[in-house]
Amino acid sequence: MTQPREILRMTGIRKRFPGVTALDGVDFRLFPGEVHALMGENGAGKSTLIKVLTGVEGVDDGSIELSGAAVAFGGPDQAQQAGVSTVYQEVNLCPNLSVAENIFIGREPRRFGRIQWSRMRRRAEELLARLDLDIDVSAELSTQSIAVQQMVAIARALDVSARVLVLDEPTSSLDAKEVEQLMTVLRALRADGMAILFVSHFIDQVFAIADRMTVLRNGKLVGEYVTAEITPVELVTKMIGKELAALDELEVSERSTSVEQRPVLVAAEGLARTGGIEPFSMAIRQGEVVGLAGLLGSGRTELARLLFGADHADGGTVDIDGQRAHLRSPRAAMSHRIGFCSENRKTEGLIAELTIRENIALAMQAGRGWLRPISRRRQLELAARYIEALDIRPADPEAVVGTLSGGNQQKVLLARWLATEPRLLILDEPTRGIDIGAKAEIQKLVATLSEDGMAVLFISAELEEVLRLSHHVAVLRDRQVVAQLTNDGLTPEEIMSTIADGGAA
Repeated sequence: MTQPREILRMTGIRKRFPGVTALDGVDFRLFPGEVHALMGENGAGKSTLIKVLTGVEGVDDGSIELSGAAVAFGGPDQAQQAGVSTVYQEVNLCPNLSVAENIFIGREPRRFGRIQWSRMRRRAEELLARLDLDIDVSAELSTQSIAVQQMVAIARALDVSARVLVLDEPTSSLDAKEVEQLMTVLRALRADGMAILFVSHFIDQVFAIADRMTVLRNGKLVGEYVTAEITPVELVTKMIGKELAALDELEVSERSTSVEQRPVLVAAEGLARTGGIEPFSMAIRQGEVVGLAGLLGSGRTELARLLFGADHADGGTVDIDGQRAHLRSPRAAMSHRIGFCSENRKTEGLIAELTIRENIALAMQAGRGWLRPISRRRQLELAARYIEALDIRPADPEAVVGTLSGGNQQKVLLARWLATEPRLLILDEPTRGIDIGAKAEIQKLVATLSEDGMAVLFISAELEEVLRLSHHVAVLRDRQVVAQLTNDGLTPEEIMSTIADGGAA
């Protein structure tokens, strides 16, 4: 049996942005009647490839063919008219309109210029019935669940005679039952000949639905694989690659690996947030570094935000020093001397327009309250102390943070939280996007803080970095803590294997 002709072929796609090549000669092909998963870590180029396909971004080099004809869409509307429809993670619909209106918005059936409401509702019911969904199509969309809203977006795509359906993280906000409902729909669409490009960070779902997969890493094509011929371990290895930063002579391995006798500082029991992370239990001891390992979307940041009170838990408890703690806000966490360095240092961490001095004093000032301002003299003392301790450059407390290098900005953010003298410091990707020298300095600092008795929750996409610093490693997958391992000679391969098999024995 001969393979059908590709409905979509992208060849040698290159897309450059100032200072970065987002796509570097990427090939991609899609056949009718298949689900093709596009896989890769954060920054791999998945979203850029979709934007290039749908005309959101222009292409610098390369070609796109749809059913054998060269195309270059000027935007999503043109792509949709040609039969390429995209359903994004954040459903792009109008919650104040009815289900039927959302399906037909801009394409309402009319007679003599007037909308034929009954005809529109009947057609909406027919489209949703194809998706095995029976709801009141005259009801306001906002009354429906996220899963139903996803189905409405897919129904809209079907009505415009989509030949290629692009699903960008469609299950990120769905529960297990809703995911299975969506999978049933996708199998039916595939059987009808629809070509489906499926983007997801959930490995189980990809192996359950995808016929083939294409893996990108750092904007380059790693390869195209038949799902039945690749294992989860091999997939994870290809996504992460062997480009795990090898920092030589860090001399942090001399820190004590035994922390079992130290008192427990923070104990979470059954802590959870619906749509964020499944219930988990974890103990963090004084002076212990607990690493969080997992792929993008595995729940690492969600776990950290619960412990800092940035997100509200809807299940479970947290004890600090054996006493029940109610971490309902970051300020509550700070009162228990918990600090949090966000992975988004530019949007959730630093204020680029303020000086080094002002940024360092910010968390301490928030803890005191704005009615008790920290004197300028005290701010200068703090800035001088941490500029010297962390070797922040330039060593000018009045330098504007936005003018600093990425590594020095990260040091300022660390200094802000160190100034609060935390007992638990949560570090979410503290070395991402900084040069190797600054990375080494921050890693050494983490090891020193641990030896001095500070507990650290350390998140990094670089497994070797996690293993270099951590006494214990919690492995996450699909928003679940699937294993908690003592770092007694753990290897990146063992961690990747645990991620791939979900912690199964």
